[in-house]
Amino acid sequence: MTDTSTSTSPSTSTHTATRKYALFTVFALVSVIFDQWTKVWARRELRPRGSYNPMVVIDGYFDMRYAENPGVAFSMFQDMPGGRIVLTLLAVAAFVLVVFYLRNKTGLKDTRLHVALGLVGGGAIGNLIDRMLYGKVTDFIVWKVGKSEWPAFNIADAALCIGVGLMVLDMFMSRERKTPASKSEPKATASG
Repeated sequence: MTDTSTSTSPSTSTHTATRKYALFTVFALVSVIFDQWTKVWARRELRPRGSYNPMVVIDGYFDMRYAENPGVAFSMFQDMPGGRIVLTLLAVAAFVLVVFYLRNKTGLKDTRLHVALGLVGGGAIGNLIDRMLYGKVTDFIVWKVGKSEWPAFNIADAALCIGVGLMVLDMFMSRERKTPASKSEPKATASG
């Protein structure tokens, strides 16, 4: 019997590629499911309370308050003419770009990037579902300090931000891995 555990057989490569897509899919699905579940809860529990009667989670810092957002993340571009169509097309394009990047630009061992792309893709799809079904996105999470508030957002927005943050982290960490090697190379000196 031959030991193939250290060889790089096609089945090992296929397994690693499968892991890449599995990570992406799991994080995208968890993002979408948790986002939609919490939005159903917000429409059922928070909408009847109205905008001026939030559910206080941590007094002065964290409330749950129902809001409908025809704009994009954090209530930006709410009054854009033709916004629903434009934002729907942007969400679809963003998801296609995420999948393209996953497929063509990530290595098999770029775990953090696979997770990040899953969160970004899941966040885009979560808000796209709302936009297609309701013409607007349900927001309900409000962070604040005293009377200063961050615009209301939802789990899809949070997944997008965390995913982008992980992508930026990956970019810096990749640069750090490459930098020491370039510093160790001998410098050319001028001779004359």
